[in-house]
Amino acid sequence: MLDYEAIVIGAGVAGIYQIKRLVDLGVRATVLEAAGGLGGTWYGNRYPGARFDSESYTYGYSFSRELLDEWHWKERFSGQPENLRYLNHVADKFDLRRHMQFNCRVEAAHWDEAQSLWRLEVSDGRTLTTRFVIMTLGLLSIPARPRYPGMESFKGRSFHTFDWPHEGVSLAGKKVAVIGTGATAIQAIPVIADTAAELTVFQRRPNWAAPLNNGPISDEEMADIRRRYDEIFATCARTPGGFEHEPDRRGFWEVSREERLALWDRLYGEPGFGIWLRNFREIFTDEKANAEFSDYIAGRIRQRVKDPATAEKLIPRDHGFGVQRVPLETYYYEAFNRDNVHLVDVSATPIVRVTETGLRTAERDYEFDVIVYATGFDAITGAYDHIDIRGVDGERLAETWKDGPSTFLGLLVAGFPNMLMPTGPQSGSASVNFPRGIELGVNWCTDLLIHMREHGQARCEATRAAQARWSKHVQDMYAMLLLRKAKGWFTGYNSNVPGHEEGRIRYVVYNGGQPKYTAILSQVAMSGYEGIVFEPGDQRSVASLGRTQHSAVSS
Repeated sequence: MLDYEAIVIGAGVAGIYQIKRLVDLGVRATVLEAAGGLGGTWYGNRYPGARFDSESYTYGYSFSRELLDEWHWKERFSGQPENLRYLNHVADKFDLRRHMQFNCRVEAAHWDEAQSLWRLEVSDGRTLTTRFVIMTLGLLSIPARPRYPGMESFKGRSFHTFDWPHEGVSLAGKKVAVIGTGATAIQAIPVIADTAAELTVFQRRPNWAAPLNNGPISDEEMADIRRRYDEIFATCARTPGGFEHEPDRRGFWEVSREERLALWDRLYGEPGFGIWLRNFREIFTDEKANAEFSDYIAGRIRQRVKDPATAEKLIPRDHGFGVQRVPLETYYYEAFNRDNVHLVDVSATPIVRVTETGLRTAERDYEFDVIVYATGFDAITGAYDHIDIRGVDGERLAETWKDGPSTFLGLLVAGFPNMLMPTGPQSGSASVNFPRGIELGVNWCTDLLIHMREHGQARCEATRAAQARWSKHVQDMYAMLLLRKAKGWFTGYNSNVPGHEEGRIRYVVYNGGQPKYTAILSQVAMSGYEGIVFEPGDQRSVASLGRTQHSAVSS
């Protein structure tokens, strides 16, 4: 007998919703989570300044009107402690915790062709069997740690931002190093600068950033948001990024420069991604349009950073603004105006090694009490690579994806039957407001299971032809965007990850926008799931998928 009909791997935002759908359908299922609690990124990332870059009320789940009506978001962009409290509230409200197993790292998942099931090896020594394995693995859940010589010799405290101690770290009076100026560092640096005696930032290459412009949400505003939730989520569904921010439909070159500047001045002072997503569409595709806008943002940086030399170091030269996901900041640039904050350009003076007392660059030695590695993540595919996943005939997923992922819709992989990935590589979730993509992917995968039950099917698998067509489509979408020239996780690049060489694009996300992706998923489902082959099973295996309860969840 199978241990479970479905096993969900990962209890983050996607895993919580996926187990909710399965429980409502009566499926015998569980969630295996490597960490000590639920929450995914909001459980692990406890560094100073960690918070949403999505508006809080567009990040929360939309499936329950009761949940929407009772939860009061306190800030427009909520911080990590509140976000984790929200996810725990959701799990407790719907009694989902009893379906979750923590400190259970899945080390291997092997498909048994003879028995038509998956065998999972868990870190506690168990082997679990299941008909379906559903990968709700975090896209940014595997930290990319640097490989400097001597890291183990440092006598002070050192950790990756993902491993920030849950009990907290006192930085008062300390000399602190932060290595990296990506999205995480951009959030953490201003907060650390407020408390540390001295902060030295080691920058490999600068990133563009724009003001978060966060603020509280009053009782009156929250009441208005609750009244408008249907409208808010409808707007998110029709915008390319899954946010409330809709692009300016005017042509970049159809309006005067004065009108462009007026728009940018207004957007720069507004909350969130408006400066990126309410902008002219040409900034994503037209080199000259992007260059003009990037010059505008560079001017803003020069206005905010007092020292001209430091300002120039903080302005990217290798890519334009907005061609990859934009970090949002709160007084990031102003932090470099402080006497206790120093910027080191490691492209000019590389870090040579970690010493017992700090860091050595090509120019000099530095002494620190704490070293913080803000060096990013093995994004999108990293969590998959850390599990020994084998499909039909022992095919290894890591080997199949060594040159980049290839999937069907980002949701299935040929040669890996009954493995569903609601937020998988090449899906639309990573390039949009993540929970909006999560609900879309989870609902589609759950509807696929319902379809299989109603048609007496026990096995599903994408065809290699359909997978090749989808991967080609994903690649073609990159060719249309300036994104193809960026060095970031949207193009599968992180110099701290072995095999992620500079200049080689890995087509890891779908960039066609939320509406187009939704339409494609709907078309596939309405066609009877063209591109997927099904095989029937015995009556017991099909019936165990549970009864269809469409009324249990509204989405």
